[in-house]
Amino acid sequence: MSTVLITGAATGIGNLTAKALAQAGHRVYATMRTPEGRNAPRAQELRDFAAAEGADIRVVELDVASQVSADDAVHAVVADCGELDVVIHNAGHLLVGYVEAFTAEEIAHLIDVNTLGVQRLNRAALPHLRERGRGTLLYVGSTIPVTTPPFLGPYVVSKAAMDSLALVTSYEVSQLGIETVIVMPGAFPQGTDHFPKAGRAADTAVAEAYKVLDPLVARNEEATASLFTPGTEADPVVVAEEIARLLALPYGERPFRSVVDLTNSKVEQANTAVTEARTDFVRRMGFGEVLELRHA
Repeated sequence: MSTVLITGAATGIGNLTAKALAQAGHRVYATMRTPEGRNAPRAQELRDFAAAEGADIRVVELDVASQVSADDAVHAVVADCGELDVVIHNAGHLLVGYVEAFTAEEIAHLIDVNTLGVQRLNRAALPHLRERGRGTLLYVGSTIPVTTPPFLGPYVVSKAAMDSLALVTSYEVSQLGIETVIVMPGAFPQGTDHFPKAGRAADTAVAEAYKVLDPLVARNEEATASLFTPGTEADPVVVAEEIARLLALPYGERPFRSVVDLTNSKVEQANTAVTEARTDFVRRMGFGEVLELRHA
């Protein structure tokens, strides 16, 4: 079994994944901001779960908006158990509203958390994985770069950027024995803190100019729920279960992408077409080796 570090483990998919992996026998370092402060009850809930299940979950502080925090968290994991096998990038935030109403600084902050947070943790973790000549970077992305729904503009931008960052990083780390897996959850309007804690645009005057669209925004969650076949239980635990399934596969045999979508949104078909075009392009450049994992 593996030593796993996962970000954003206080709630939602991160919390469910930490529990699923620990139950599967992995040693899980569940990271979150302020585990001894605002998130103390959530940290304790994970500790209590681990004790009740006889599982190994260890809570570590990590703020993906800080390189020092990312460095400290990885150092704490390696110092504690001497190894790190899997990094799961899960932490993220959501903004809802009209693109024009968000300042550039607001969008930059979201990208800082959702995209650059990935880069910070990779820079902290990759030296250890490179030294070992193996490891897994698992990104909890989204189907949103494909489906691109309205009224979530900054979030779409940040998740598309995260996906591209994961992809281009994979070319390079693959040649050092490090595999990449991108899990793409579809919409899950319930069971996470995304919508309840979504941010709104600061420029209310500009938002007012788009008030004709307010009825559409008001039924965003209802519209999302309508995508599911009646009777479908859209529980994000299925994402956690898929991540546990993927990590149970032999190293080097895990798929590059895995879509967990209950809305029948044809994302797999889109991925197939884009992957075919991308791999053809890279191979014709003469760089085909970066598409395959090189075992150290």
